[in-house]
Amino acid sequence: MFHPGPPPLVDVLRSPQGLATALTVLLSVAAAINLLSAGVNAFTWSLMKDLLADPDTVAESTLDTSDVLTGLASGFQLLTLIGTGVVFIIWFHRVRVNGEIFRPDVFTQGRGWAIGAWFVPVGNLFMPFRTARQIWTASTQLGPDGSFRHVSTAPLTAWWLVWVLALIAGRASTQMYKRAETPEALRDVSAVSVVSDLLMVAAAVLAILFVRKLTALQNIKAAQGPYAAV
Repeated sequence: MFHPGPPPLVDVLRSPQGLATALTVLLSVAAAINLLSAGVNAFTWSLMKDLLADPDTVAESTLDTSDVLTGLASGFQLLTLIGTGVVFIIWFHRVRVNGEIFRPDVFTQGRGWAIGAWFVPVGNLFMPFRTARQIWTASTQLGPDGSFRHVSTAPLTAWWLVWVLALIAGRASTQMYKRAETPEALRDVSAVSVVSDLLMVAAAVLAILFVRKLTALQNIKAAQGPYAAV
């Protein structure tokens, strides 16, 4: 006897609001920790500068304090990066699925790439951005007559550009630190690290704006339908 299989799963819209709120908190914490790290690296830069000018003016205990603060700041940065990254990817996948429900014709890759693209070497510098633009398009209401309605992608573009710059600066700082064996090298590493940290602060703030705007677009489209009011 023929037994029909279970009915296919049907995607349903799920509000990303809760995840967006959690991300706002986590990104705010990340911004604060990176700002703190920038201060620590500026302190180290100042110490190395003084050490080069006159070694007798810098106490050994002060150098030890700098090492401890640097280690603590790096540890907190890693923890917040992991925590925020996990929640961000969950949110990103959620809005990707919602986007496919809104307009499946917009997307050029499967929804799994909303997760996988972040882990592709080199590809993670542009693949998530492409997906995000497609989600943005799918989440934007059409005009009352069904025509294309443009909503500026400035929050997305600004965040992504600063995020990529922060990644590049962070990678440069890490490589320089591995080779740093002199006060001059540590001074230079600290300067680059300050720039990297400040870029991460800016990226976190811009990420909040992007997350809140895209979430709002999806909430509006879910509540009002595919066409904007006159």
